[in-house]
Amino acid sequence: MAIYKTDWFKYLKNFMIGVGASIVMIGALFKILSMEGGDVMLTAGLVTEAILFLVLGILPPEKDYYWEKLYPGLDDYHARITPLTEGPVKSGPRPLNAEIVEGQLGGMLGELQNMSKSLGSLKALQEVDFSKTGDQIKAMGNFYSKMNEAITEMSASVEDTKKYKDQVAALNKNLSSLNGVYGNILGAYKTMGGTN
Repeated sequence: MAIYKTDWFKYLKNFMIGVGASIVMIGALFKILSMEGGDVMLTAGLVTEAILFLVLGILPPEKDYYWEKLYPGLDDYHARITPLTEGPVKSGPRPLNAEIVEGQLGGMLGELQNMSKSLGSLKALQEVDFSKTGDQIKAMGNFYSKMNEAITEMSASVEDTKKYKDQVAALNKNLSSLNGVYGNILGAYKTMGGTN
């Protein structure tokens, strides 16, 4: 491993950059306030920073991502790349499994079709005209109020029918009584007529 990739070198590099920057800032402060030693501190800090920037320019940039850990051989142009999930890389070319690729592509195609259907449904919903919905709700409200009025009238009608039935029953009773009285009168009339 190269020395510039070691942890202690990275720590030393960051420490030196921080120290150099702080010397530059303190030197600039001393210089602005016209304090003694500002020239020396400013010069020392700028020289330190210049040396560190030279070193940073010479060193290759650090990688931010370590993809070669997940895909061994990624940093080698001729390597056959295989994810860690498929196990260690075997030497020699690896045949392409058409069934696996076809299955994965089929699954992705199915997901894309489902997404397309969902987007189509959303587009259809977007195109629905809801401007007349308020009128339809008012019409339904009117329908329900008319239906309630009709039910109220039917209820009153049922009450009237019940009263009419009670009156007819009372009338039948009265007629039965009248028939009995009339029968008695006829009987008395016959009796009186029979004595003549």
